[in-house]
Amino acid sequence: SVSRASPNLTFVPACLPPDPMEVEELQRFVSDSKRLFVMTGAGISTESGIPDYRSEGVGLYARTDRRPVQHAEFVRSASARQRYWARNFVGWPQFSSHQPNKAHLVLRDWEKLGKLHWLVTQNVDALHTKAGSQRMTELHGCTHRVFCLACGDQISRSELQEHFEALNPTWKAEAFGVAPDGDVFLTDEQVRNFQVPACRKCGGILKPDVTFFGDTVSKEKVSFVHQRLAESDAMLVAGSSMQVYSGYRFALAAQEKKLPIAVLNIGPTRLDHFASLKLNSRCGELLPLIV
Repeated sequence: SVSRASPNLTFVPACLPPDPMEVEELQRFVSDSKRLFVMTGAGISTESGIPDYRSEGVGLYARTDRRPVQHAEFVRSASARQRYWARNFVGWPQFSSHQPNKAHLVLRDWEKLGKLHWLVTQNVDALHTKAGSQRMTELHGCTHRVFCLACGDQISRSELQEHFEALNPTWKAEAFGVAPDGDVFLTDEQVRNFQVPACRKCGGILKPDVTFFGDTVSKEKVSFVHQRLAESDAMLVAGSSMQVYSGYRFALAAQEKKLPIAVLNIGPTRLDHFASLKLNSRCGELLPLIV
């Protein structure tokens, strides 16, 4: 199945092909580990056609002045929610259709072989789930689930799409570009008449099951991931600059435990000064070379 996933390089920064010496070093790193802890970031999904935030030249921050929605703004402001959901509604058909690439499939295979002890992804795109990974924590949640802030009732994002369509039968908007979390660029004028459904059970506010910027990951989830890390003997970071503390804290914990750390990411990361190994390659190009 790995060979069928052809990369989409629109949002992948330029980089050289993997150096044979680097392939050897990563092979040795992976072979030496019996219980590998893997953390992935947006850079593993760019080859599936999903842009990231920070990549030089191709990330959202480099291409636009757009910034992701803030948690406090979403909770406080009905107009912010309307804007978020209108953009998300337009972007959802494309975002939900993205498929895993070779890197996702390799990590799934490592799990099946017993090499990968636990996978933590900072991504909310469900691509690891689509690839078949099971020993996994979605650190920041997943856009494919929606819940009510008042009563906690859950609904799938695809079901919510049907509610949007029923409430907005004549509403149409042309999108201008796509953002990392599945929304698109729309003008305030386009958004103005978009209707947002309330919770079917209590009438509360519906929110995607993701950690927005400015929000925190639950203590229970953080504690669970620390436990999985404590059972591991090495850490591989794939496709993340680790600029967000919610993920970076686990690298600091791995460093404290003196675990070897390998980083596979195009461009600099927060771990470069203490990683055992740093590789500047595409995840989908280098990981399949490791046996």
